[in-house]
Amino acid sequence: MRRFIARRLLASVAIVFLAATFTFILIHLAPGDPFSAAAENSRITPEIQAQWRAAYALDRPLPEQYFRYIANTAKGDFGYSFSQHRSVGAALADAIPNTLLLMGVALIASFAIGIVLGALQARARGTALDRTLGGVSLFFYSMPDFWVALVMLLIFSVWLGLLPSGGMTDPLMYDYWGFGRRMQDRALHLVLPVASFTLLVSAAVARYQRSAMLDMADQDFVRTARAKGATERRVVVKHILRNALLPIITLLGLAFPLLLGGSVFIERIFSWPGMGRLAADAILTRDYPLVMAVVIIGSVLVSAGNLLADVLYAFADPRLRRS
Repeated sequence: MRRFIARRLLASVAIVFLAATFTFILIHLAPGDPFSAAAENSRITPEIQAQWRAAYALDRPLPEQYFRYIANTAKGDFGYSFSQHRSVGAALADAIPNTLLLMGVALIASFAIGIVLGALQARARGTALDRTLGGVSLFFYSMPDFWVALVMLLIFSVWLGLLPSGGMTDPLMYDYWGFGRRMQDRALHLVLPVASFTLLVSAAVARYQRSAMLDMADQDFVRTARAKGATERRVVVKHILRNALLPIITLLGLAFPLLLGGSVFIERIFSWPGMGRLAADAILTRDYPLVMAVVIIGSVLVSAGNLLADVLYAFADPRLRRS
């Protein structure tokens, strides 16, 4: 098992390195740089812009810039963020916990709800309940994430006024409340972004879970369990559902990048100060160091998701430990 994990870790390191390399090349080959927008300001002369580029080594040859960046990154130094006016590490330290909170809660809720709905559909195969749940899940599965978020915001915040429209906390009263009221305020601000994300992902999980359970329902070991007199509940939970969770492990690994990718639109719409919003602002301002750091974090999430899926598969199927 240790060799299995070690091989997967080495592959993950290679993936992160390649992602960082290609991103560095592409972003530096694109026209402009972080100081290009300053050319519109008549008070900032070309000489001043040249001094800025020299100060951050942006005037050096691309290979030299690359090796400098790799060396600094290996030491844990992601550079200085031009848009945030502070170190990239400080910007990430503020944003990452917020995104992990938002997307972590959303991911847990999505898989819990999706597995339950998929199991209900499989057990009620061909009935009105199966068709209704299938239609609803297909509807949300086909919807763009930003559209769902905007509709949720419009209904529950603008029209009904039941939930906060954005941010993590109340900007005026949060500092004056006690611990319990602060936790309630944070929970209320989580509802809309978490619900928007959960509606999308749980619909996909439900469809995968239903299909996997229907495939398992026709297996010989399921018919044998029924022939031995096992109750339908035991057959579904212990034999069908347990074995049908294997494809969901793959889906869980693929869902990890959604912690960053899916958060871009959700965080922008709900003004959530996380990685997605930080990444969008960095791209718009051509903030090279911050964009690179976000890509590295994203590739780490992808690699971590694949590694987690491989390890869970290895525990579920011992044959894979020898591969």
